[in-house]
Order: sequence, then C-alpha cells, then structure tokens
Amino acid sequence: IGDVNQGFSGLQEKYGEARVFDTGIREWTIAGYAIGMAMRGLRPIAEIQYLDYLIHALSPLSDDLATLRYRTKGTQAAPAIIRTRGHRLEGIWHSGSPMSVLLGSLRGLHLLVPRNMVQAAGMYNTLLQSDDPALLIECLNGYRLKERLPDNIGEYTVPLGMPEVLQPGNDLTLVTYGSCVRVAQQAIGLLEQDGISVELIDVQTLLPFDLEHRIAASLKKTNRIIFLDEDVPGGASAYMMQQVLDVQGGYRWLDSPPVAISAQPHRPPYGTDGDYFSKPNAEDVYEKVFEMVREAEPGRWG
Repeated sequence: IGDVNQGFSGLQEKYGEARVFDTGIREWTIAGYAIGMAMRGLRPIAEIQYLDYLIHALSPLSDDLATLRYRTKGTQAAPAIIRTRGHRLEGIWHSGSPMSVLLGSLRGLHLLVPRNMVQAAGMYNTLLQSDDPALLIECLNGYRLKERLPDNIGEYTVPLGMPEVLQPGNDLTLVTYGSCVRVAQQAIGLLEQDGISVELIDVQTLLPFDLEHRIAASLKKTNRIIFLDEDVPGGASAYMMQQVLDVQGGYRWLDSPPVAISAQPHRPPYGTDGDYFSKPNAEDVYEKVFEMVREAEPGRWG
C-alpha cells in the first residue's frame, strides 16, 4: 500500500485500513467510490494510477461530480480529490497528456497541473480547505527530482487560478505548466547566452485559469508570447491561447503572431528517443523563441 509511486507510503500504518485502503484497478468504480464518500461528508483522495487511464472514469466525473452543484442548486457538494500522474516519461501508455479531453469534459472541477511535488502538496492543502471537487495531475518525471522541503509543508497552500512568474523577462512571454516548466527553464538558459530575456509563467491551474489576467499583463510588457505544453496540437495550448488572447484581450498587445509548441499528433513511441522526439524539448523552444525575437529585431545580432 502506498500507490504506484509510493506517495502514500506509510499512511495505512499510521491511519489504519479504514482510512487508507487499496481497491481493484477499475477507474470507473474508484471515481464512483470517491463521489459517494464525498457526498456523505468525507474528504476522499482517490488515485487513478496514470493519466492515460482517467478516460475510463470520465463518465462519473463528467456526468455526476462536475454537475452536482448546479443540478442541486448548490445544496449538495462532493469535495472529492482525484489524484493521478502523467506527462512525459517513457512509453506508449504511461506518458500521456490528454489535457484537451479533460478541459472539454470536466467543467465544474478544478484542474490542477503542478510543476513539482512541493507545489502539488500546497495544492492538496488548498483543496482540503475547500468544498469543491478537483483533479490534480502530478508530473511523472517529478518523482525523480530533489526538492527543498518547506518547514510548513503541512500548512503551505497554493492559490488556485493564480499563475506564478518564475522568471521575469522583457523580450517574450513563455506560458506553460507541469513537466514543461523544466523544459522551458533549460531553453531559457540557452537563450540567455544569446542575450534574450524570457518571462516564464507557470499557469499552475488550467481550471480556473489566470483569474487576475497576469499573463496578459506580461504580454503587454513583452508584446510576444509562446504557449508550451505536451498535449497534441490544438489541445491545451490552444485553450491557453484563447484564454489569453480572447478572454483577456491580449491580442491588443501582440507585435508578433502568437506561437503554440505542443507534442506531435501521436502517442509517444517506445524508449527515451520516442519520448524526446514526440514531446517538446529545450531545443524546440530555443529555436522558436530565437526565431520570433530575430524576426522582430533583425539588426540585434548583426
């Protein structure tokens, strides 16, 4: 007991089998358990082993959990937290990032996409103080990171709908989330050698999305923007672009056409090379950013 990556290791021994227990691997049933328990006043955290398999639980999550508040005129709540993991790693079945499926199906849930496990812990703490249901997707490759643990990890919270500016910059705004944050940081290190200043923004939550329009404020300063993620083309990157350019009115500040960098339109092939060439990498980001800035300022590099 402890989940497939041992994130819950030791909790059953500490809290007992009535609170921490294993189930059969049937995603529909796991989601149904969580919804029923939450409606009876409990605060379940239900685990779906991998994001690729969440599709088997979409029916109860979309039809029942996401619609409960408006179906009951706000008289019932089900603060179920669905926990899973995804994004880049290796292989066909454990490296999916079908965010557009979730964005189109789960309006009524919070959709959280932390970049590391400390941020994930803060989001869990936030959700446990709320009566809203949520889906939280941890980064598979985040389990390989070493992170500095805050002293207040049990109380530390992350506000929902509030992007975080991880690095200020003036030449271009780069918007991303989850595992792609580290890809962006690698690219920014290369771009700094060419004198290009990139403002990196982690959206942190896709639902809700940037409630204070912080991304549009960044775009007003840089006048150029790239959206980066691991979904297929036209997926979550298109959703973020629509939110910033349309909802936030960011189109008014564009000096260059907006760009989306996404995964290839197929499942990742086997092996490390399959992941590398089917998902965005630092070189992809470097080339797109350099191309945009050079086109806007052709005399900058002689």
